[in-house]
Amino acid sequence: MQVKVGCCGFPVSKKKYYKEFNVVEIQQTFYQPPDVALARKWRSESPQDFEFTLKAWQLITHEPKSPTYKRLKIKIPEKNKKNYGSFKWTDEVRAAWERTREIADALDARVIVFQCPPGFEPTDENKKNMISFFSNIDREEYIFAWEPRGRWRKQDIEPLCKELDLVHVVDPFVAEPVHGRIAYYRLHGIGGYKYKYTKEDLERLKGIVKKGKDCYVMFNNIYMFDDALEFKKLICI
Repeated sequence: MQVKVGCCGFPVSKKKYYKEFNVVEIQQTFYQPPDVALARKWRSESPQDFEFTLKAWQLITHEPKSPTYKRLKIKIPEKNKKNYGSFKWTDEVRAAWERTREIADALDARVIVFQCPPGFEPTDENKKNMISFFSNIDREEYIFAWEPRGRWRKQDIEPLCKELDLVHVVDPFVAEPVHGRIAYYRLHGIGGYKYKYTKEDLERLKGIVKKGKDCYVMFNNIYMFDDALEFKKLICI
């Protein structure tokens, strides 16, 4: 079993980060993917054994009413807004997937995280959209990791993950994953982004991840660098 510890984004300089960790989850690809040339530059500047994972572009998962679109650098015509988000199998979503895939390939990333907004609920239409999207895109050797939020229950999540070969992404202090060839944990802070994990929290986390499956433990709180470093030291003891 291998436990990979890192952060969601670079909380410190890349040079400092590379000295401590061997994996990072790229966040920029969610808001507005960088140029492919820049992604290749990140790959070339990183250590040979360093791993990138990334979040899929929000145009796939989030509809234009999402506040996250404020960081989008392209203009979406009003008449086309209905074609974005919620895994709709439209030309716009397909193009967003192709852009996500290009960046993943430039980074040699195999894990792609699809994080959904709380407003993406377990309706028949949304489930149908997911099945269409993941059944039609080229999976190649990627591992698709899905983080549902909101009112999704085990009985909604598990059948989709099994049918579509998705890794169920969770915050381990909130829920247990119900499916996946690996485990992928995203730690958002107990109660919020400003939370700092205690030694007791990290000991508890150690017990959660030591269950025989390769896993990623990705911190996404304001103290992510320090907390990830402490946890890395803890599991190496």
